[in-house]
Amino acid sequence: MDASWYLPDTGRHAREEYLAGHLPGALWFDIDALSDVTDPRPHMLLPAARFAEEIGRLGIGDDDVVVAYDGSGANLSAARAWWMLRHAGHDAVAVLDGGLGKWKAEGHPLAAGEERRPPAAFALRPPRDWVVDRRAVRAGLTTGRMQLVDARVRERYLGTQPEPRPGVRSGHIPGARNLPYPDLVAADGTLLPPRQLEARFAAAGVHPTQPVAAYCGSGVSACAVLLALEAMGRPGQLLYDGSWTEWGGDPELPLEVG
Repeated sequence: MDASWYLPDTGRHAREEYLAGHLPGALWFDIDALSDVTDPRPHMLLPAARFAEEIGRLGIGDDDVVVAYDGSGANLSAARAWWMLRHAGHDAVAVLDGGLGKWKAEGHPLAAGEERRPPAAFALRPPRDWVVDRRAVRAGLTTGRMQLVDARVRERYLGTQPEPRPGVRSGHIPGARNLPYPDLVAADGTLLPPRQLEARFAAAGVHPTQPVAAYCGSGVSACAVLLALEAMGRPGQLLYDGSWTEWGGDPELPLEVG
């Protein structure tokens, strides 16, 4: 699956890039379309039954092994597709290490146009309890039982760079540690080895042996943190799906800058 996605201010158009050149056989995994468009918050999860229906319509079945990738060079959105399937109970899913950039750098072939598969049976399973809402975030920070990791780039975390979405304040959730998603990969886009990941988490003040909840702007790049934690042997950590768009868009919720 090509799960590429980019913020509007980057000037990149993920679907156009997919149509121009993708891994042969790769389906288009549209993160925007596979989110709950009835929710004003971006990229909120679909209800489980609807997600299973849409994944089956893509042609992904229970017996399929799925590999997700993107063109960001840092698992910006491939990890979100990986996490969505894992959350839905489909464990036979991986992220292509290095993504499209490494594939192209190694001279592998590309295909153009749209790939399609016939509909398949994707079972509806109870979603895993891997999502927290803002009430749980506030409670976890108050009790000290939750470490919150902000995966946005440092300027957005500090509040020195305006948010790309209108009406969203700048800053971060009080108590959150910053570990930008690009810091989890090497120069070629491959995930850092576990020991180096452990060092990055430690430098950010995060202890992977304790519960972690990750957030970003809209719940996409935060999944790169969850992917790194799984590579470190800490699967099943939490996602604050409303993320900064929800928190920063509510003037009643506290924030920090700097």
